[in-house]
Amino acid sequence: VQPRLSCTEMGTLIASLVLPSEIKPSSLPQQQSSLCIHRRRRPKKNQSIVTVARLFGPAIFEASKLKVVFTGVDEKMHPGKLPRTYTLTHCDLTSKLTLTISQTINNSQLQGWYNKLQRDEVVADWKKVKGKMSLHVHCHISGGHFLLNLCAGLRYFIFSKELPVVLKAFVYGDGTLFNIYPELLDSLVWVYFQSNNPQFNRVECWGPLKDAAVASTEAIPSQDHMSAI
Repeated sequence: VQPRLSCTEMGTLIASLVLPSEIKPSSLPQQQSSLCIHRRRRPKKNQSIVTVARLFGPAIFEASKLKVVFTGVDEKMHPGKLPRTYTLTHCDLTSKLTLTISQTINNSQLQGWYNKLQRDEVVADWKKVKGKMSLHVHCHISGGHFLLNLCAGLRYFIFSKELPVVLKAFVYGDGTLFNIYPELLDSLVWVYFQSNNPQFNRVECWGPLKDAAVASTEAIPSQDHMSAI
């Protein structure tokens, strides 16, 4: 995963690019509903989004930078046991990822002033809905302190861009589970972007996990197929 800018740098960048004005889901219905997103190439008119993409570079998964920790899940006695919850955090200093696999969220991994300042964690869990398994991913966009609110548009872009890397980390780190249940790769991925700004407070379906994990960084969700919470 590429190193990210600090919240202060994000604020300066977002102020100059005016990202929120470029991403306008204002035409979305107000009720809570979710549809699978449609992916397309970025139109040339979104110059500010393209500029940000060039600044951050492509999202690339590096297995050597992933640390996997099992907590409360005995992989020797009960490999691939469900339910399953993923807690993923990122260190800007080392560019390394830490993935905790457990039956609940690893709250201890989210403590500390740095994590509370950055709020760049991703939490996900497997759920069975109407007899079908699906992966539910949660990303915190804004709310909590003013820096996050200032960077809401940029944070939404970064999380969307890095999500395929996150999903690859889940599949790679929890390889035993997917070896036992390969059909999970066909499960739908639901992404919950949580924000105090209605513009970015939304639920998106990224389609089957096997496709979402290899989604092109040149693709963006269509505004016609995304839903606000």
